[in-house]
Amino acid sequence: MTTSAPPRYASQAAGMPKPHAVAGFDRIQRFWDPALDHWNAKILPGEYYVTRSEEVITTVLGSCISACIRDPSAQVGGMNHFMLPEDSSTGNGNRWLDPVAGLATRYGSHAMESLINELLKLGASRSRFEVKLFGAGRILASVTDVGARNIEFVRNYLKTEGLRCIAEDLGDIYPRRIAYFPASGKVKVRRLRPLEATAIAEAERKYLSDIGAKDGGDVELFD
Repeated sequence: MTTSAPPRYASQAAGMPKPHAVAGFDRIQRFWDPALDHWNAKILPGEYYVTRSEEVITTVLGSCISACIRDPSAQVGGMNHFMLPEDSSTGNGNRWLDPVAGLATRYGSHAMESLINELLKLGASRSRFEVKLFGAGRILASVTDVGARNIEFVRNYLKTEGLRCIAEDLGDIYPRRIAYFPASGKVKVRRLRPLEATAIAEAERKYLSDIGAKDGGDVELFD
């Protein structure tokens, strides 16, 4: 006797062919996600993804931040996932914001500008951008609050660039799973359990090192 996928999932996946990826983004892992009822583009720290199709972009955030940006008129949107490197300086706690010292600032700016530039290539206009920000929980046991630095950076960046943030869920002490639907602008945020924070923190420590030298909680909808 042969078995098959549940009829609902099989029929919906068959009815929604895998969207064509924007040129240059073929490397991003994409799969049919029955829980979200969409094709899912999953991004990792240091990555970003843009689309003009009906799909969802997902990631898991600890101290990192994701900026979700879309142009509703051009019907394009995308999301990044970034963290500022650790500040190795002494004596000046805000040295990471100094453009002369500037590694962290340049890194954060690159993450934002890369996403924005790809959206502009797809016909988006900066004047129509809708920006939503998520992440930056304090889950890393270190003297420096990496999440707080990420929040300060991204807010300063938006202010400097004249971009408006229409929704955010930043800070606190928990990690988050983010699902962004660029076509509608909706974001699903799931706060994760402390046990999951341990694994995420370890992954972020490795990520910081690289760049420097079961779900839980309620779902919040950001329309």
